[in-house]
Amino acid sequence: MILPYIINVALILGTCVVFYKLLLRRETFYRVNRYMLITCLAISFALPLLQVPQKFSLRKDRETSDVKRETSNVNQSAVSGQQSAANDKEQVTSTRQQATGNPQAATGNSNQPSSHSTGVDSSRFSFSKLMTWLFWFYWFGVGVFAISFLFQVVLLLWRAYRNPVIIDGKYRIVEVSGDKAPCSFGNNIFINPEKYEWDTYNQILLHEKIHIEQRHTLDILLAELVLIFQWFNPFAWIYRREMESNLEFLTDDQLMQHNKVEKKSYQLSLMKVSAPHFPLSLTTNYNQSILKKRIAMMNSKRSNLHTAWKYFFLLPVLAFLACLLNEPAAKAQSTNEKQTKNEKNRNHGMQTEGYWFAVIKNDKVNIRFSDEKMDDDNDSHRQSYNGETFKLSDLGTLPKGTPGTFTITREAGKMEMTGKFEGNTGMGTYKFSADKAYVDYMNKELKENLDEDDQMAFFFINIKKDFVTMLKGEGYTNLNKDDVIPVAALGIDQAYLRSIKNAGFKDESLEHFVSMKALGIDGKYIEEIRSARYKNISADQLVSFKAQGIDKKYIESVRQMKGDKGEKGDKGDKDDDADDIVSFKAMNITPEYINSFKAVGLTNIPHDELVSFKAVGVTPEYVKGWYNLGFKDIEPEEFVGMKSQNVTPEFMKSFTDLGYKVKPEDLVSFKALGITPEYVKSFQAAGYKVTDLDNLTGLKAQNITPEYIKSFESVGFKNIDLDEIVAVKAVGVTPEWIKDMRSKGFNYDKLDKYVTLKSLD
Repeated sequence: MILPYIINVALILGTCVVFYKLLLRRETFYRVNRYMLITCLAISFALPLLQVPQKFSLRKDRETSDVKRETSNVNQSAVSGQQSAANDKEQVTSTRQQATGNPQAATGNSNQPSSHSTGVDSSRFSFSKLMTWLFWFYWFGVGVFAISFLFQVVLLLWRAYRNPVIIDGKYRIVEVSGDKAPCSFGNNIFINPEKYEWDTYNQILLHEKIHIEQRHTLDILLAELVLIFQWFNPFAWIYRREMESNLEFLTDDQLMQHNKVEKKSYQLSLMKVSAPHFPLSLTTNYNQSILKKRIAMMNSKRSNLHTAWKYFFLLPVLAFLACLLNEPAAKAQSTNEKQTKNEKNRNHGMQTEGYWFAVIKNDKVNIRFSDEKMDDDNDSHRQSYNGETFKLSDLGTLPKGTPGTFTITREAGKMEMTGKFEGNTGMGTYKFSADKAYVDYMNKELKENLDEDDQMAFFFINIKKDFVTMLKGEGYTNLNKDDVIPVAALGIDQAYLRSIKNAGFKDESLEHFVSMKALGIDGKYIEEIRSARYKNISADQLVSFKAQGIDKKYIESVRQMKGDKGEKGDKGDKDDDADDIVSFKAMNITPEYINSFKAVGLTNIPHDELVSFKAVGVTPEYVKGWYNLGFKDIEPEEFVGMKSQNVTPEFMKSFTDLGYKVKPEDLVSFKALGITPEYVKSFQAAGYKVTDLDNLTGLKAQNITPEYIKSFESVGFKNIDLDEIVAVKAVGVTPEWIKDMRSKGFNYDKLDKYVTLKSLD
């Protein structure tokens, strides 16, 4: 369905913009920020389409599967044959496979009605109708914004070719009238020359030419296209604004490197360029709304290259989002198989007439049903679709030795069995007849018609009329067959419902009751958890606790590990929440694990860092290795970062042996970029002394080698500063390009002038 995909895109886009605003917006790597913002747009739309391995998935599907598997284990002895009776709908399928474990458990007392209403009052039909309305409303918005986008494109092109124009090389300077702010679109610059002095006019043209030269219109068009499909997402609008702001910062920065532009005069010209009529959103313009920010960024200190590590942190964030939002690969790969199987069972499932095979054991009879004939001398009965165990006394007189007929009768109908028994085994044919009055009653109560598969499922589970009446009396008035089947199959009766409600869960849906029953949650377990100071625990948290095997003893052991003695309220320490407990249990964090770090001298590890330690594989041996080499001032969070990049003590020592004082965060960046001591030595051997290791990240990121630096000696530039060479490589200046420029008359004695020239090229 497209709506979940669009929502996932919105969440990823929102995460990216928050990441950018918190960590990257104030960095002066404007060109890097530009490409990162574009890349994140592409990733936001592509990432939800990827599948993640099942073991890395964090989706709740896994928890649901655990519950279903637990339910299946409870009823395994009678589940094997139920598969064909319920393949018409996938949700019903899994439940019906669990359905036949306790055929008598579905009965209940309907004489004690309750006035409690529940969250199930909204029917499947109304939810489906709501989703349909949302679907069409979304596409209506897409249509409106798409029309607006096309209108702006047409209007800009009409203005570009209707008004007087001056051709300046590849630039088209379009003269406009009125009080409109200057802007550019494609290779067109829209400006009213009568409004500005000559110096200001020229600076505006230089500014807009940089926009055109660097194709900033493409960025704006891409952001506008995203808004068409994410018009409802406030983060998409913020993202578009941040893209435009960064383009202005980048353009201002490039213009400041122009030898004809003086910073103060340019900033004064910005103050002069104001207009009440703002240009269309598809254009790049002087953007008066962020004027103060632009001036502040022009006067801000240049970012140090060692802060480049921030960009790498986006990768684990995106990986986490993929694990959290994306469909697990195992589930996705089985989707087609499930559909094929469902289709097959729909055409070849358990029929109302077929064959049976029975085995008598003590006072019980296990009967398996199939639409294929089964022989007692082979294993074909293993392929039967449905099986159930009956009391021998409930079947009356069985035909032994000679063919005969016996009947299994329930409220839902009767199963007429024809055949014979030889010893303790029997076989023959069956014919199921639904009880018309029962079917009519269920159709009326559930407000949907039971088909043949449903009728047989209700027969095998032995769902009685009184059971449906009881559920309605408990407040579940808008029932459907998908609600009733799992509740009856698990033996959830009135006593169980009321015991959970009396424990404080008065407004829970039947789905929650199914999960609780499947995991064996009862009033005693609820009271145990509440006595551990979780008085306001929710049903979802309770299910998570039980699924992870969390009890009061484990909760107290976690509190003891964390040093919480319970003086801070019902939930203890502020960090002592359900998610903490589940995380500790899921990661198998024990007192022994914590004490193992204390034994090597690492104490007072923050609680969240313990989970991170376990997740990335930080061990006492790893910590001890650092301590043994004398690195004893490393913080716990730094161990996590280093271990995630597989940074070893030997790796740090290899740099300290060269005489450098290295910080852990530097090592993480070095490892990520592939910076080694050999890389440093290569510069030293070539005569370039690396005094500041911060230079290394920039050099390696641009793949700069000593040979590259020496190549500029052929054009007269020797002893180039390492900071300067990074800018040279970033804009693509080469000795060959310098020779070409000199042949055209650009003879400079400083390399930074060629950098400026290249940036305007």
